[in-house]
Amino acid sequence: MENNDQRYLVQQNKISDGDTKPPVFAKVMRSKEGKFEGVSFIKNKEKATVLTVAEAQEAIDWATKRKPNAHEYTTKIICLGQ
Repeated sequence: MENNDQRYLVQQNKISDGDTKPPVFAKVMRSKEGKFEGVSFIKNKEKATVLTVAEAQEAIDWATKRKPNAHEYTTKIICLGQ
């Protein structure tokens, strides 16, 4: 039996904002074949992509490589209920 655990979101906060602004969440972009293509960060938590831990890590890795100012953000995996 396969354990398809998909209960995680990727959350991002701008370090300089502290707790003054709400976080943004990852919306994963995929090709028609389902291949991972990238991530966009959106404000609406309900529209964010629910991921497995491995998929969430792939999204974080992509965001830290592709964003030129990635050092200005904290990006983390959170449980869906948080």
